[in-house]
Amino acid sequence: MDIILLQDIEPLGQKDDLVTVKDGYARNYLIPKKIAIKATASAKKILAENKKQQAFKEEKLKKEAEAIAVKLENKKVKIGAKTSSSGKIFGSVNSIMLAEAINKKGFSIDRKQILLPDDHIKEVGKYTAKIKLHKEVIVELEFEVVGE
Repeated sequence: MDIILLQDIEPLGQKDDLVTVKDGYARNYLIPKKIAIKATASAKKILAENKKQQAFKEEKLKKEAEAIAVKLENKKVKIGAKTSSSGKIFGSVNSIMLAEAINKKGFSIDRKQILLPDDHIKEVGKYTAKIKLHKEVIVELEFEVVGE
């Protein structure tokens, strides 16, 4: 029996995949638990339209991310931190502080999008962070930690 998955199932496939399973598995488990629906002609048309709309939205998000990436490429960010005389930071610099510094420059970056070389930076210096704007668009941003 052909079915359309409504959610990700590890051995079968991802959401909106059209798969073939045994009749009993579909009738007794997948369809009653609302994990899948029967792949009728109308359901296949709806699925095709949904995939088309999703691809359009995905392309729009990617273009927006690429536009932000171009603006972010040449930016340099400075983060001030209290330091000892040897250059060690009291505490650490993390993705939250970097996100705040970037957002002060007029961007809207979430801390979860930032990948630091180490989880916490504990010394003054220049570093590079990767910012994941989209699953296919990743930008490297140089930032400097300076003592206050």
